[in-house]
Amino acid sequence: MTTPDLAPPRTVVGVVAVWIVAAVAAVLVGILAPVDQRALWMPIALGGCLILAFVVQLSLGRVRGFIERVAASVLGALFVMGFIGVGFGLSSLVTA
Repeated sequence: MTTPDLAPPRTVVGVVAVWIVAAVAAVLVGILAPVDQRALWMPIALGGCLILAFVVQLSLGRVRGFIERVAASVLGALFVMGFIGVGFGLSSLVTA
């Protein structure tokens, strides 16, 4: 028999934490990677965000909504990294 959660922990914090890490990773890739290798390093950073999303959601220990939280984390990280990548791409066109 399971007992219901009287006050379920906030799960949005774990999702937003992955988004913040994705933004930091995208900025670091944009700054540190050479222009011709940014497209190679962005998916690697996104893969790291995927692993981080699993670790964060598994550490919360909540079963209900696990798939939705991981999907929201990874999809948000994809959008965040995409917007930052577009910004770096446009800036490389301007300087070229």
